[in-house]
Amino acid sequence: MAHTIFETEGPLAILTFNRPDARNAMTWEMYQALVDACERVDRDAAVRVLILRGAGGKAFVAGTDISQFQHFRDREDGLRYEERLDHVLDRLERVTKPTIALVQGVAAGGGCAIALTCDLRVATPESTFGIPIARTLGNCLSGASYSRLVDLVGPGVVKDLLFTGRLVPGAEAHALGMVNRLVPALDLERVVRELATGIAANAPLTLRATKEMMRRLLAKRRLAPGEDADLVEMCYTSDDFREGVAAFLAKRPPTWTGR
Repeated sequence: MAHTIFETEGPLAILTFNRPDARNAMTWEMYQALVDACERVDRDAAVRVLILRGAGGKAFVAGTDISQFQHFRDREDGLRYEERLDHVLDRLERVTKPTIALVQGVAAGGGCAIALTCDLRVATPESTFGIPIARTLGNCLSGASYSRLVDLVGPGVVKDLLFTGRLVPGAEAHALGMVNRLVPALDLERVVRELATGIAANAPLTLRATKEMMRRLLAKRRLAPGEDADLVEMCYTSDDFREGVAAFLAKRPPTWTGR
């Protein structure tokens, strides 16, 4: 079974993350498929909007497949992972067409980062958003990922979300500005397609200029490459990170030591 499905419907392109048995947790191949979809959308003049969605109705994306972290051993492993994720999210951010995350179910960790990198998010009241790494793995985000979160909801909300590791329900996410439209699950697909079709009918160069102008403005607030390396290294080379991964895979609570 293909873990991603790329389709076009008139001016709309739709990428479905298709691992419902794993709540669409992202493998390296799925991350690459997201990059490939961005390339296809930019090459196709007929496509005006890209929609991202998860299969199965229970998750948009539940995060990165944690089994891929078992072999992390040194600072380069953590740095390479965050750099790779940065590359994927940066490519998504740079797509010249508007992007919409159709969120039904959980958007956690890397899945939350993907959804929040999209231009717009439409979700159900039952959807949840969060990056629970303080409760699960004991790692940290890159500077670019923290920056996107701060730009969207502000530093106080980001600290709340990351310090507690909680998942925010759809109504609260909407109130915080993380979600643009909150709709019942039965209406979700229809509302997203109507929104996307309406956007697709507007002036393409205006959409492109608006999107790129916003990206350039926000990019000036980001850390220079490498300025986050000491913090990424601290977390990914720690005993706590190894414990977090082992505990997650064993389905038991982690025991943190701060080392």
